[in-house]
Amino acid sequence: MSETTSSKPMYEKIFDEVKQDIVTQAYKLGERVPSEKELAEAYNVSRITSKKALELLAAERLIVRKPGRGSFVADPVHDYIEEEASSTGQPDEPSAKFAHQKEKTIGLIITDFGNSYGTGLIYGMEQASRDKDCFLVLRRTFGIPENEEQSIQKLLGLGVDGLIVFPAQGEYFNAEILKLVIDRFPLVLVDRHLKGVAAASISSDNLKAALQGTEYLFDLGHTHISFLSPPPVDTTAVEDRIEGFIQAHAQRGIMVDKGLWVSDLTSTLPNSFNDENIERDISRLVFHLQNHPSITALFAIEYNIALLAKTAVERLGLRIPEDISIICFDSPPTHLGGGYSFTHMQQNEEEMGQLAVENVLSIMNGNTVPNKIMLEARLITGESTGPARVTGTV
Repeated sequence: MSETTSSKPMYEKIFDEVKQDIVTQAYKLGERVPSEKELAEAYNVSRITSKKALELLAAERLIVRKPGRGSFVADPVHDYIEEEASSTGQPDEPSAKFAHQKEKTIGLIITDFGNSYGTGLIYGMEQASRDKDCFLVLRRTFGIPENEEQSIQKLLGLGVDGLIVFPAQGEYFNAEILKLVIDRFPLVLVDRHLKGVAAASISSDNLKAALQGTEYLFDLGHTHISFLSPPPVDTTAVEDRIEGFIQAHAQRGIMVDKGLWVSDLTSTLPNSFNDENIERDISRLVFHLQNHPSITALFAIEYNIALLAKTAVERLGLRIPEDISIICFDSPPTHLGGGYSFTHMQQNEEEMGQLAVENVLSIMNGNTVPNKIMLEARLITGESTGPARVTGTV
């Protein structure tokens, strides 16, 4: 090494050596080059120094830096075509014009959505994306972890700048989410958080909402309440609602009787919604109510389970709410007529969606966002709840 070279700042030395590797095709077109961390360790320098070297390489159009993914050897034709067209004074090609004016693109991965929950979430995201001049790409997983993993890989391959993920229900989060967190890719989870994963999340305060709904039933005189849910399977939204239900009992000094619960309803889970499963769950509820005549109220963890409960109660010839009250989370609006109005805890879906977009954009810009945001749900009274009957009169 010459004396001139040795007197250079370290970032220039790193720049020169990586540039040489690119020129000699040690790193080929489109291939990933070492990251800031890897260069810092290799040259025993700070990440500030290695970052400056990569910025010089990007300034000379030798690499393209993609947030959360790494730095790659640039293709001067495709990666910078819009700048070439501008410098020659020639009109932009359509692809060049698009690249030059490219909006930030956010991938949205969601299990599914319907009239009871999910549509408002997406509406809030779409509104925020228009306001913030970014583009939203939607992929549904139907609650299948493999679909979720493939969707993440597909959207990353398309070059999205950030991701919003509504995790699939299940005991395990997929490895792709963990990779995103480790790589510090702009990521926001909605509806629930994942234990042990330091990813930004936005959800309802499910514990507080379940506590409020249970207290409402207590105020109506109900003390024998059956809690209806699918298996918790380590899903935080379900677990928090169960905890809220239990805490409400503790605060009122009412004993929790888990013998009244039904926590194995599966027909409303994604990819399990079919006539056979629905009929099995309804029959399960009919049998349960017949064997527990003391029950005066049902707390359904979601709207579709409330529909199963309503059918079971009616099959027994019982009246709602005179004989049995039902409360749930979320319920489609009935202002257009024709729908049944359940008393329910209404989640603020639109705000949840708007915050998800705003936070992922903030992360893209290098800002820190709260690790966990929880929004309050609101109690909406409907036709399905009333004062508790005197136990034993049915």
